[in-house]
Amino acid sequence: MSDTTGQKLERLLEIMRTLRGPGGCPWDQEQTLGSLRPFVLEETYEVLEAIESGTPADLCEELGDFIFEAVFLSRISEEQGHFSMGDAIDAICDKLIRRHPHVFAREADSPALTSGEVIEKWETLKARERATGATPTKRKTTLSGVPTTLPSLLRAYEISSRAAAVGFDWVTPGDVMTKIEEEVAELRHEVETGAIGDLSRAEEEMGDLLFSMVNLSRKLGIEPEAALRRANHKFTTRFEAMESSVADSGRSLNALTLDELDVEWRSAKNALSTDTR
Repeated sequence: MSDTTGQKLERLLEIMRTLRGPGGCPWDQEQTLGSLRPFVLEETYEVLEAIESGTPADLCEELGDFIFEAVFLSRISEEQGHFSMGDAIDAICDKLIRRHPHVFAREADSPALTSGEVIEKWETLKARERATGATPTKRKTTLSGVPTTLPSLLRAYEISSRAAAVGFDWVTPGDVMTKIEEEVAELRHEVETGAIGDLSRAEEEMGDLLFSMVNLSRKLGIEPEAALRRANHKFTTRFEAMESSVADSGRSLNALTLDELDVEWRSAKNALSTDTR
């Protein structure tokens, strides 16, 4: 009879205790919460890559690595007397039940919610928890708790989502489009009239434009980090195809004029059978 998921998790926890314990691995024993930060980030992106371009086997392996980082962090915290992996699991179970009253506290005759209504209630519940969880010495705000270590694009998305949860939002995506057009005009003005060598104002306007575009992404239900990763992948695929084609003809990219590069670029796009505009 195969082990249950709980037994398998306990096996992993025991392996972690052995690695950190007497006679364990010197490297694992030296690690701290801070030293594990880059590994947590690396595993996160490897999971994302497996989701987008890997196989189920790749995703299975990367999820295992991701879970291991959570076990590693919880083991160090347990050694410091703070919390165990079991406490962390309890915390997320309690949070999921608390934030899904439409599932776990729903009355039989109450109408089912749409996905959009669920997201709206989720954000409202999170905002309420932040408010009621405030202490006299440290008042929690709507935007408190958004990690400053998040990639800027993802942090902008979370900031705008929290603001929208309390009603500070555009009504329609079209309203955001209008704002984007305003930001583009302001950026163009700075580029055309700004002082030579002083990019501070242009940088500020560029930030405003990017933030507005993140808001449009959110209004459309598009996760901007994922959208940009796909755009990066698409550009890389096309550029490398163009570079390969140019190299096959005995030339180099930097020897071509801009017009010639444009012709090669269009040819590479057309040659990629899986390309989408």
